[in-house]
Amino acid sequence: MTKAVVIVNPSSGRAEGEEYGPKAQTELEKLYDEVELRWTEKEGDATDFAREAAREHVDAIYALGGDGTVNECVNGIAPEDHRPPFGFIPLGTVNDLGRVLGIPMNPDKAVKQLTNRRKKAIDIGKINQKYFVDIVAIGSIPEAVHSVPVEEKTKLGPFAYIMEGLKALSEKEVYPFAFDIEGKVSEVNSFLVVIALTNSVAGIPTMIPEASEDDGYLHLLAVKADNFAQQVNLVPKIFAGKIPEDDEIFYRKFTEAEISLTDEKKYESVITNVDGDEGDHLPIKLKVFKQHMQVFVPDNADK
Repeated sequence: MTKAVVIVNPSSGRAEGEEYGPKAQTELEKLYDEVELRWTEKEGDATDFAREAAREHVDAIYALGGDGTVNECVNGIAPEDHRPPFGFIPLGTVNDLGRVLGIPMNPDKAVKQLTNRRKKAIDIGKINQKYFVDIVAIGSIPEAVHSVPVEEKTKLGPFAYIMEGLKALSEKEVYPFAFDIEGKVSEVNSFLVVIALTNSVAGIPTMIPEASEDDGYLHLLAVKADNFAQQVNLVPKIFAGKIPEDDEIFYRKFTEAEISLTDEKKYESVITNVDGDEGDHLPIKLKVFKQHMQVFVPDNADK
């Protein structure tokens, strides 16, 4: 008997989970003898459900939801010795990992692709005691994004983040970061730090062209620009994939690092954003686990 567990966040996206959960179940019943739907009601449910399924040694775990739901499921699976293959239907705002893996952003198309898939090993990041699959962001813009109402994210999608980011530029605070990257310490004053696992950041698929989801590295960008004109000049470079080459960007790739502030008084004011949700205060420790999980991707995605 084969079994898959489908974890659904009914409030993701435009509350599409309620509609697409049963559709995904019907499609997956073509592959598995039993398909169990589990509905999240609160934060942490997806992690608990995924952990229970992994320990039950099910054949696969699927998620329907946004980046936060995917992150929670990964946190349930990644620490386990037995890690079932993981698939997901993107229903949220940005869905960076889905874009990177070639999963359709249209839920109907993504459901139809569920039976036309292959497995792919991807890297998983860890920040302190939690895992992540997309990005860790630190600074003024991530702090502004925390304040974006769920309704606005649902209505405007990635544009909601862009608008809040532009607002934050005019009132940004620069922080004195210390990056201990595999034993070498660099001090950089920055208003925005991003640590990414893939080349897609905030829905922009070419921000870090060198990065890939299975290269075994985390990629760090710290924006050093300290006036509005410089910040505006960075915008076309972001979309052209020229950011890592810019003099106003501190860029490194690494497997392990620690990030702190040289001014300890600012620790309480700096919170990380992890896969779109609020994370730990600084200081933080980061590590990558190369090709740690198997995910399902459409068979016609780039091989």
